[in-house]
Amino acid sequence: MTAPLISVQNLTVQFKTDEGLITTVDNVSFDIAPGEVLGLVGESGSGKSVTAKSLMKLNAGNTVYGPESRITLNLDDGPVDVLSLRRAKELNVVRGGAISMIFQEPMASFAPAITVGDQMVEQLLLHSSMNKKQARELSIEMLDRVGISEPSKRIDQYAFEFSGGMRQRAMIAMALSTKPKLLIADEPTTALDVTIQAQVIELMKDLVDEFGMGILFITHDLGVIAQTADRVAVMYLGRVMETGSVREVIRTPAHPYTRGLLNALPKLEDLDEPLTPVPGDIPSPLERPQGCVFHTRCPQFVPGTCDAARPEAVAVSGSHSAACALVESGMEAVS
Repeated sequence: MTAPLISVQNLTVQFKTDEGLITTVDNVSFDIAPGEVLGLVGESGSGKSVTAKSLMKLNAGNTVYGPESRITLNLDDGPVDVLSLRRAKELNVVRGGAISMIFQEPMASFAPAITVGDQMVEQLLLHSSMNKKQARELSIEMLDRVGISEPSKRIDQYAFEFSGGMRQRAMIAMALSTKPKLLIADEPTTALDVTIQAQVIELMKDLVDEFGMGILFITHDLGVIAQTADRVAVMYLGRVMETGSVREVIRTPAHPYTRGLLNALPKLEDLDEPLTPVPGDIPSPLERPQGCVFHTRCPQFVPGTCDAARPEAVAVSGSHSAACALVESGMEAVS
């Protein structure tokens, strides 16, 4: 059996604060194969970005990883134990080398006083054996590949001179110029209008086919996931609630939280129908509920069961699984 590109096992992430250790990611496991797109979906505060940043060890210095946490990146020259990396030189392999990241707001990622081209060239000089001329030529080529017109002119402009869609494309070009094995896309379409959003999604699909890279696509929008991902993992308050192929999870959701996210989407067949949000608010990590972390908002809450024991993932069918007492008991989530 071919080894996954990256394997995350029992990932637990805590932060040291004045109130003590706060758990933001709780025992999360998933694999991503080469050429596969895994969608990580959930509301703000679900732990999606913290999970993604863990793959590059980009979380703050007050981060504590659980003793059983493992992140293994399988490269051509052997596996890399990501969480054991300490020195800056060692971390280069996961910070812009084998792994690249596209952030939600590229204006916050590009330095405003340095041209886009200088930033692209700098990272290529750091992560490759290219000279400055070769790095500039490749940067122009990548800007052209992502659909930016007049790339030889645009490369000498600043990020504030680009439109929102162009900045996002430039961010993608920069992330792909090192030819990463894994691309992390942290809500890359959230700040874009629907036309540009569709173009960026189509661009990422084409790049997966061309480069054969794996992608971790983070979003709160199951509609976007349906267009982009092969598999999906639904997160809530640091826990994976449900995972499976996109077709299985969207057509036959097994967890009430997944069902709630789907019900919150606009219905094209009845645009006048009001949206149905998931009731309540996501709790603070300081006040994690006992048992199933979703039970305080769950419309199918069973007292004495959901608030007593934390459910583990149970197979629904094939690779489709859910962590819910309803699944354990053979019941189903209802609309």
